[in-house]
Amino acid sequence: MARERKLIADRLAFGEAPRWHAGRLWFSDFFDHAVKSVTEAGDLRIEFELDDRPSGLGWCFDGSLLVVSMTNRAVLRRTTDGRLSHWADLSDLATFHCNDMVVDAKGGAYVGNFGFDLNRDMDEKGVEAVLADHPTANLVYVSPSGVPRIVADEMHFPNGSAISTDHNTLLVAETLAGAITAFDISDDGSLSNRRLWAPTWPRVPDGIALDASGAIWIANPLANECVRIAEGGAVLDVVETDRPCYACALGGADGKSLFMLTAEPSDERTYASARSGHLWAVAVEVPGADVR
Repeated sequence: MARERKLIADRLAFGEAPRWHAGRLWFSDFFDHAVKSVTEAGDLRIEFELDDRPSGLGWCFDGSLLVVSMTNRAVLRRTTDGRLSHWADLSDLATFHCNDMVVDAKGGAYVGNFGFDLNRDMDEKGVEAVLADHPTANLVYVSPSGVPRIVADEMHFPNGSAISTDHNTLLVAETLAGAITAFDISDDGSLSNRRLWAPTWPRVPDGIALDASGAIWIANPLANECVRIAEGGAVLDVVETDRPCYACALGGADGKSLFMLTAEPSDERTYASARSGHLWAVAVEVPGADVR
C-alpha cells in the first residue's frame, strides 16, 4: 500500500526504542548518548544525556522513566524531577550489551540483550553464517522494586517487546530466529507457555509495535521496510522506507501514526559522524494498543 512518508527528523546518529508519551515521540540516539523527543511537527529536543549508549525506554505508573544503559548492562531510573539513578545491574545476567525493553503496568521491565558481539561476528563471518549459528541470550525481568532475574533463556537475540492489552501475554522479537515469540505472564512477572506467535523469515524483527487489533508492526533491519504481521505470520501490510528500518512505534494525536527509525548500515565507530539516521511517519488505519 503506497503512502506518503513524512520526514520528522534527520541527521540522527542511530535512533532506537521509540515510545509515544505525553504528546511526543521519545527515542534513544545510541551514538549521541542521548534520549531525545520530537513532536509530529518535527520539534526535536534532547531530553537528557548519558555516559553510555541508551536503548530501551518505558514509563512506570508514577511517571518515572526506565532507561537501558547498553554497555553497562544496567537499567537506570529517571524521576519526574529529572534525577537519574542506577536502578538494576544486569551484568551477571546479560551476556552482552542490553538493548530493547518493555515496561509493564506494575513498573516491572523485560530487558533483552544481544547475547554476543553481533557486529564483530557479522563482520567476520557474514550475516547468513551468524543467523545460522550464534550464541543464545537470556531475557531478564526487573521487578518493580529493581530486582533483576532471568525469566527466559536460550533466546535468539531477544529484541523489541510488547505486552498485550489484557497484560497477560508478552511478545518478543527474536531477531536471529526470524520470529515473534509469545509467553504467558504471571502476577510476579514470571513467564510460561513459550510458543511461536509468528514466523517472520526471511524478514527479521528488530523493534516492534503492537496495534489495537492485536497485529504487530516489525522493523526489518535487513530491508527497507516496516511490516505488519498477524498472529501466525500472515503479512497484512508493508511500508517501504528509505533505508533499513531498525525500530517502530505507533503514536500521534490519534494513535494512528507509524513512526519508523532508519539508518544506513555502518561501522559502530562511524555512525555518529555519518549521521544517516532518519525518523519517518506514515498514517495507518489501526491505532497503537497502548498509546499514552
